[in-house]
Amino acid sequence: MNILFCSGEAYPFSKSGGLADVAAALPKALSKLGHSVTIITPYYQSIKENHHKMAFWGKVDIKMGDYTKQASYYKIICEGIPYVFIENDDFYNRKRYYGYEDDAIRFTFFNFAIFEYIKLTNQFPDVLHANDWQTGLAPFILDVKYRPTDPRFAKIKTLLSIHNLEKQGSYPIETEKLFGHKNFTYIHLDRVNFLKCGIMRANAINTVSENYRNEILTRFYGFTLDYALRSRQMDLYGILNGLDQDLYDPRRGKNLVQNYDETSFVTGKTQNKEALLKSLEMDLDASKPMIAFINRFARQKGIDIIMPVLEKYLESSKFTLVAIGYGDALYEQFFSEMQKKYPKLVHYEQTFDEKLSELVYAGSDIFLLPSLFEPCGLNHMIAMRYGSLPLVRETGGLKDTVTPYNKFTGIGVGFAFKNYDADELKETLDQALEIYHEDKESWYALIHQAMHVNHSLSKMAKQYESLYLKIIEQN
Repeated sequence: MNILFCSGEAYPFSKSGGLADVAAALPKALSKLGHSVTIITPYYQSIKENHHKMAFWGKVDIKMGDYTKQASYYKIICEGIPYVFIENDDFYNRKRYYGYEDDAIRFTFFNFAIFEYIKLTNQFPDVLHANDWQTGLAPFILDVKYRPTDPRFAKIKTLLSIHNLEKQGSYPIETEKLFGHKNFTYIHLDRVNFLKCGIMRANAINTVSENYRNEILTRFYGFTLDYALRSRQMDLYGILNGLDQDLYDPRRGKNLVQNYDETSFVTGKTQNKEALLKSLEMDLDASKPMIAFINRFARQKGIDIIMPVLEKYLESSKFTLVAIGYGDALYEQFFSEMQKKYPKLVHYEQTFDEKLSELVYAGSDIFLLPSLFEPCGLNHMIAMRYGSLPLVRETGGLKDTVTPYNKFTGIGVGFAFKNYDADELKETLDQALEIYHEDKESWYALIHQAMHVNHSLSKMAKQYESLYLKIIEQN
């Protein structure tokens, strides 16, 4: 099969969340199954600053309502996968990927430019794989503009993957002037909604875990799109994200002081923790548990229930904490204040530093992710790979991937609680700390089991392959 993978971000060139990791890992895994996969994504400022070996592929003018903008195309091969970058300095030569007032036109342009690339290269995919709101318009634009005017587009099938339903690309109704075609499928709550458009138009839709697929059909998790999803639930699938086991590997991690595996993690993790504490000028007692929080600072990630309980532990010096991330100013301020108040116990890094992050995964004992909702989550999978036990709330992909510790059988890969409640978080954290201090045999068994889990990219790719074939066979 020929697959065009369309994404607003793609590692290692751009990354703000888990979508970027999937955009790199899934095409690579599909390629190993014998399929031809090309990734297409915007040419952001950060990519231009760090990657200079792009091959110019061509340019076209794209008309959107009263606007005409030029798209230039660049290409590079990375780990055997072609990456195509769409350039327009007015839209993408900026520090952030999203979050601008003109995002509606920026990503309408991106969706049109995807199809102009197909025409320019005369490479017509069997499947166009759209991801999240940034490419939610693609199935609609294909249906109303390109299929009716060019028979070469007739057989292209579309899949929309939802990585985060909360982010929908909702804009004023005037945005429809850019499309050149009026239709109800993009209208939601009297606004243009890119994600809803994709839900209604794609041949099939999937989420990035099976449990999240079921959750988003409900009012609480549906973010007002549950009715649209229920109308398409026969075409809605759940495929659990996989993890690139080669990219995240404590046996070969270049940023680690000491590499280790499932049999040598006791000394390996201790040495990495000691080095981390020293470099961050924190409390050097490596016997004290270290907790890691590495993620976007958003309400989704459960910081609201972390805040009421965290300081009580710090006051009595129960553990050290390393937090890495940025986002909501309220949460940034909270971690900044904790670092100022407890400089030997808390380190806050207001950026995603890959080198530091890998060392934190290796040096930490508990990885905290008590999410309000979580489509899948990759960071806790990375933590498990490095032997940092996840402490999560049972929701979405976290429920699918974290088997909670059972004191009677000793089976488990982490700790979990059910309700979005600070007291339940505290009870579960207390349980984890007690096992850490009082029952090292069980603690080490949990680490061994967590490191042994293989969140297989191959399994994920085969499930997508089956779904692609299923929609290709549709009339």
